[in-house]
Amino acid sequence: MKQRTVKLKQNRIEISNDNKLVLIAGPCVIENRKQALGIAARLKSIASRFDLPFIFKASYDKANRTSIDAYRGPGIEEGLEILDEIKTKYKVPVLTDVHCVNEVDEAGEVADIIQIPAFLSRQTDLLLKSAESGCVVNVKKGQFMAPNDVSNIIKKIERTGNKKILLTERGASFGYNNLITDIRSLVIMKNTGYPVIFDATHSVQLPGGMGKSSGGQREFVKPLAKAAASVGIAGIFVEVHPNPKKALSDGANSLSLNELPDFLKIVLKIDRLIKKG
Repeated sequence: MKQRTVKLKQNRIEISNDNKLVLIAGPCVIENRKQALGIAARLKSIASRFDLPFIFKASYDKANRTSIDAYRGPGIEEGLEILDEIKTKYKVPVLTDVHCVNEVDEAGEVADIIQIPAFLSRQTDLLLKSAESGCVVNVKKGQFMAPNDVSNIIKKIERTGNKKILLTERGASFGYNNLITDIRSLVIMKNTGYPVIFDATHSVQLPGGMGKSSGGQREFVKPLAKAAASVGIAGIFVEVHPNPKKALSDGANSLSLNELPDFLKIVLKIDRLIKKG
């Protein structure tokens, strides 16, 4: 299958399973402006060191938190203002997720990539509206879906004429409060021709594993990312935080910013080796 290229023209980034890995990274949720800008600056510096195409990601609202009392984010208005500042100040593309149709127009004015959360990956109206925005659409394959099922998602988005599609693997449900990553999924999704992203941090999440919040097994982020890179994919998605233990969302499966350079070093070595052949 010929591999497609999805272009972020303004940033001259070309995302393809045949190209060098793209890094999609940032905190799970925007906690405050100062922290978000600080993380973006650090990530841009690290990406530049590795000559790595970089997309900043963060959510303005986490509508799918385990507990009603959990922190959700600053909301769409303030959150998009912060993302727009990051985009302008650091000249990097930004990705954020939307949870309902009426968010799409506003988010699409700032975001280069609109992300469809895994739990919503079959929501037809949300897929169509996001595609109609003209933005790149990154769909996280639902934990409940077989990889072949993404073909139906693709058809929905393509029906609008938008073929700027990214497909992200984030693990599959495996018993209670657990996920498992099947590397076959990446290969199957690559057969669509669209760029495939591996979400290395959500794949080690333990959904609801701590009762009122999700747990995680951070120690498996690196080995799973190495395995994913070995099949030749378009990008790696990682959530990072200056102090994961104090993160307001998904700290248990986030990487520390300080860990990221060593993480990238080994994953990029594998990526170069695979794509040379």
